[in-house]
Amino acid sequence: MTALSHLLDTHDNADVAARIRAHIQDDPIAILRIADAIGTERGQWPADAVTRACREEVAMLEHAPGPELVEALGEVLLGRDVDEALQWLFSIGAISLLLPEVAATVDLAQEAGRRHKDVWEHTKLVVKQAVRRPAVRWAALLHDIGKVPTRTFTNKGVHFHGHAEVGARMFDKVSRRLPFDNQLRRKIRFLIKYHLRSAQYDPGWTDSAVRRFHREMEEHLTDLLDLSRADITSRRPGRRRALLRQISQLSDRIDGIVAADSKQQPLPKGLGLEIISHFRIPPSKRVGDIMQQLKDCVEGGQIEAQREHGYYLAWLATSDILTEDERANAKAADAGSSANAAEAADAAKADDAEATEAADADADAPTTASGDAHAQRSPGQ
Repeated sequence: MTALSHLLDTHDNADVAARIRAHIQDDPIAILRIADAIGTERGQWPADAVTRACREEVAMLEHAPGPELVEALGEVLLGRDVDEALQWLFSIGAISLLLPEVAATVDLAQEAGRRHKDVWEHTKLVVKQAVRRPAVRWAALLHDIGKVPTRTFTNKGVHFHGHAEVGARMFDKVSRRLPFDNQLRRKIRFLIKYHLRSAQYDPGWTDSAVRRFHREMEEHLTDLLDLSRADITSRRPGRRRALLRQISQLSDRIDGIVAADSKQQPLPKGLGLEIISHFRIPPSKRVGDIMQQLKDCVEGGQIEAQREHGYYLAWLATSDILTEDERANAKAADAGSSANAAEAADAAKADDAEATEAADADADAPTTASGDAHAQRSPGQ
């Protein structure tokens, strides 16, 4: 890149153009290195002679190895002034050659009379605003390619129904031309497909809905939320703040729920129902109070966590948490259980006695005629 950097800093002349063409013919990736220099080091375009030479030789990129193209484009996307680099690549025809799906978004209006809502202008800004992680910046570049085939017009305006899903399918074709590694390819596709999901968040979502969102997005959640933040390009400060706040609220709710769910539950499931049944306490706030006091005792080390139900019922029966009437109910229930057990044991003994008497009677009964005849036969008969 040193020789190229020297040429980019020289004045505009024919010799510079010839030397740039020679570089590109020897190594087509030189075009992308120039774009990288624009986005990373210069923040401005090179001399016109350099741009013209690159435009004339841009077709050489078709001969560059796929993995090298992916790597070099990825480096361009990570630049601070990536918007300038992308516009320069478009001006020389490189975007149309390598990413025609992106080139098709140029001059594709999203709202009438608002140039900053042109999909290409919006895309460049999203890429620049995105965190500098390769997957997020690639997804930012490609997230709206599905708007081209899905754009429709009604009396209510311009619509792009289903563009995220369509864009993900279009990316499959892109990834056949540009050989991303499998992990990066899967992540970019996921981010394109679901880039609108966090914008659908509403504070009215239940905790279950937030858990489901987290479960479905979990592996890609951080990248998805970062892409969603970058996708906010409104020039209305109030609108921009509201959308950013919405994403932050979603992130905070996820963090809170994950933290709460990660704590071990101190008491086993179903204990409340056992307390209702054993102490004959009707379902009420009283049961909740007892459960809370049990949790406090677990946290205070007075009783153990996650034991069997009987452990807690026995402890409650001797504790001050219950009223005298509640403890009496437990004793009555235990007495009733003991009485029922005794009755069951007596019944079992009676059944055993009857069975023994029946067996004795059968043993004393005379043998039948057929039995005598059988007994008198010899084995040889």
